[in-house]
Amino acid sequence: MNEERVRDRAVVIDDAVGGMQRWALRIVIIGAALFLAGWVIGQLWVIVFPAAIALVITSLLQPLASWLRGKGWPSALAAAVVMLGFIAAVVGIVVALTPQVAGQSSAIAQGASDGLQQVRDWVTGGPLNLSEGQITQAISAVQDRLQDSAAAISAGVFSTISAATSVIINFVVILLLTFYFVKDGHKFGPWARTLGGKRAGEHVGAVMGRSWGTLGGFIRTQTLVSFIDAVIIGAGLIILDVELAIPLAVLTFFGGYIPIVGAVISGLVAVLVTLVTNSPQDALIALIIVIAVQQLEGNVLSPLLQGKSLNLHPAVVLLGVTAGGTLFGITGAFLAVPVVATAAEVLRYINEQIDHAVGPGAPLEDSRAVSLLADDTITAETSPPTRPAESSD
Repeated sequence: MNEERVRDRAVVIDDAVGGMQRWALRIVIIGAALFLAGWVIGQLWVIVFPAAIALVITSLLQPLASWLRGKGWPSALAAAVVMLGFIAAVVGIVVALTPQVAGQSSAIAQGASDGLQQVRDWVTGGPLNLSEGQITQAISAVQDRLQDSAAAISAGVFSTISAATSVIINFVVILLLTFYFVKDGHKFGPWARTLGGKRAGEHVGAVMGRSWGTLGGFIRTQTLVSFIDAVIIGAGLIILDVELAIPLAVLTFFGGYIPIVGAVISGLVAVLVTLVTNSPQDALIALIIVIAVQQLEGNVLSPLLQGKSLNLHPAVVLLGVTAGGTLFGITGAFLAVPVVATAAEVLRYINEQIDHAVGPGAPLEDSRAVSLLADDTITAETSPPTRPAESSD
């Protein structure tokens, strides 16, 4: 107590500045490490991209392969059957949709561009009677973007890697990696635990298991949600007799894999195309359908199917999609949410371990720590005392 009383302002300021210096240095080091990791990923993108896509596909196929292995099937046979079924399904979908979708991506972009032009004419000449200056510049920028994106819409995710190597080679690499991941992926967790040793191995295995569960749950749920959105919006456009209903439904399905941004863009394109090909009344109905579907997704489907597995704030999702799209294009936007969700799961595990490692005399900083301490107290009263951090080792 005496030491606290004799501390003057100079000592207090010196301690505060010293703390700021230490934290500033830590932040700089962490930022440099993240920058270096991003640079390495960018340099190795031609390798990282096929591996990432293979992991995404594996998260869809792994449950079926695990079920077959549980029935006594050899791992290689289970993986081969699942892969052949997946390839057959993809080929069947492509064969069924190609006649209706092929060559119509430019028509979608042109329809959206013309729809923006009609909106501008109505805004500048209608009851709002706004000036054309900024509106014209904004509409022109969006029109140019839509026209430039026509090829990207038809090429899809393969446009990112086509500059580095051929699409066929990367497609084969993705399929082979997916086969090996489906066949031997269940062995990687035990191997990582053994490699990490008794103390670190348990934590590595736990983090890997929880991250894989989060990734698989997100991809499978998002696939189902996107399919439901595409079916409802596509059915609505077919009832409205929109010429490009099937391609727009396909665009809605793939746009659903990019939360918030993809749904908004695909819905906006559907409304603008309907405005051009049909009438303003049909466009208004299409807008109502899109808004209703997005509300259904946000308030019913995603919470019901996804639950709390992601537990990410929409702002975090939006920032992740923006950062991924800026750094790595459409594939970065597609992979952003799984990466952010996995990183969040790792941080949650670290936070749990910190809570367990905090001493009993430390102040309870939040309700989470209070609940954890209460659970530990109840456990201690009914069982021999153990230390949570060491019990998992």
